[in-house]
Amino acid sequence: MRSKAIHATEMTVAIPAASEATRRVLRICAFAAFTAAGAQLAVRLPFTPVPLTLQTLFAVLAGITLGPRDGFIAMAAYLGAGLAGAPVFAGFAFGPWVLLGPTGGYLAAFPAAALVSGVVAGRLGRGRAAVALSALAGSCVILLGGSLYLSLFPGISLGGAIALGATPFVAGELVKAAAASLAAGR
Repeated sequence: MRSKAIHATEMTVAIPAASEATRRVLRICAFAAFTAAGAQLAVRLPFTPVPLTLQTLFAVLAGITLGPRDGFIAMAAYLGAGLAGAPVFAGFAFGPWVLLGPTGGYLAAFPAAALVSGVVAGRLGRGRAAVALSALAGSCVILLGGSLYLSLFPGISLGGAIALGATPFVAGELVKAAAASLAAGR
C-alpha cells in the first residue's frame, strides 16, 4: 500500500493512500449525498403533487459519472438511507410512507435511471451530446416510473398522470440534461 508522508515541524506521519475500493465507496456515498441535497432544493408546483427538485439531475449523473453499477448502488443507498430514517427526501421527509405517496414512483425509479444513464453513456461515450442523451434516457425512466405510479392513485388515469407527473417536468429535464453534459465533461 502506498503512503503519503506529511511533515509537520519535526514530526513525520505516514498516511496510507486510499485504496481504489475506498475511493469507489466514497464516490458512491458522495452521489447519495448530492441527491439528498438536491431533494431539499424543491419547488412545489400548484397543479401537481410532485415537486420540482434537482434529485433527478444527480440520479442520472450518478450513472453517467460512476457507471451503471455504482450509479445504481448510489441511488439504492440514497433510498435506503431515507427508508431507514435519514431525512433525505424532499422537505427533509423520510420513511417508507414517502414511497407510498405521490413521489414514490419517481424515487423508486432512481436506481434504474442511474443504471440506464450509465449504460447509455458507456455505449455513446463522454461527448457533450452523448452525455445529454444519456441524461435524457435516465430522465425518461424517472418520469415514466413516476407517472405510472401516479396512475395507480384513485381518480388519476394514465393520461392524467402523464399530465400531472411528466409534462410539467419535460422542460426542466432538458435543462438538467444540458447541465449534466457540462458537469460530466469536467
